Amino acid sequence: MSTGDFLNLHPAELKFPFELKKQSTCSLQLTNKTDQYIAFKVKTTNPKKYCVRPNTGIVLPRSVCNVTVTMQAQKEAPLDMQCKDKFLLQAVIAPNGATNKDITANMFNKEESNVVEEFKLRVVYIPANPPSPVPEESEEGSSPRGEDGSLNSSWPDVTTRSVEANQKLSSESMSIVSKLTDEKTAALKQSKKLQQELELMRKEAVKSRAGGYSIIFMVVVGILSFVVGYLIKQK
Repeated sequence: MSTGDFLNLHPAELKFPFELKKQSTCSLQLTNKTDQYIAFKVKTTNPKKYCVRPNTGIVLPRSVCNVTVTMQAQKEAPLDMQCKDKFLLQAVIAPNGATNKDITANMFNKEESNVVEEFKLRVVYIPANPPSPVPEESEEGSSPRGEDGSLNSSWPDVTTRSVEANQKLSSESMSIVSKLTDEKTAALKQSKKLQQELELMRKEAVKSRAGGYSIIFMVVVGILSFVVGYLIKQK
């Protein structure tokens, strides 16, 4: 926070989350420390790149005013993410009851014997998606640097473990597939055997029913023959 005689300004620098081809915004909070009306004006070294709302205004006594600064979408990232743009906020005492319409350029002219308070703010870019921090030591507690001080990469170890894990997984998968195939074959054989037994039982039942009908037929024929013979003898 920057502190002046008229205003307190927060933050002390403009921090923009930087992402290519996307707008970015940050806010300034102006706090009037006095019992008077304070007029302010915001300037920048690169006006085509930024939009300030409001860029001029009145901060009422013991009140707070928020200013939003929007950075236009950028097509290229600056070298080392460093920005040379700067902002200047000027503040002066305004007449009591003053409004935005009463603000003039001469109010901020020091040559007119005006007491102008100034705040200079630099622009800071921060990554929109900062990378995850890389631990200095491996999980086993060993240093990532070799005995000769050179940085040893952990990729070979990771790759070796991955290959071994894949080989183990492949062997286990083949064993499971083979076991399932054997179980499927056994189930098919058992099903076929049961079907054959059911077919045999069905045939035996048909033969049994056929034999039963033959015996009954023979009994009926015998009875009819006996009756016919008896009748003939009676005649």
